[in-house]
Amino acid sequence: MTHETQVVAMPPERPVATRKDVAVKSAAVAVTRKMRMAGEDRHRLIAEAAYFRAEQRGFVPGCELEDWLAAELEIDALFAGEEGRA
Repeated sequence: MTHETQVVAMPPERPVATRKDVAVKSAAVAVTRKMRMAGEDRHRLIAEAAYFRAEQRGFVPGCELEDWLAAELEIDALFAGEEGRA
């Protein structure tokens, strides 16, 4: 009678997440969401500001890029002012 030894593979141990790990991950997710929303909000605000600039000049064609760039500067200045107060 032969005795065979069977080797059973154990699944790898999963690291246990600590409260700190969970908090760090939650903070990272929150920052990512905030950045995405800021990007979406920024684009929308720039588009609106560019529209109003075009409206002020009677929608005369040929200045769309200038309107957009001026609106970007305006909105970025507003965002920079808010970050300084936060």
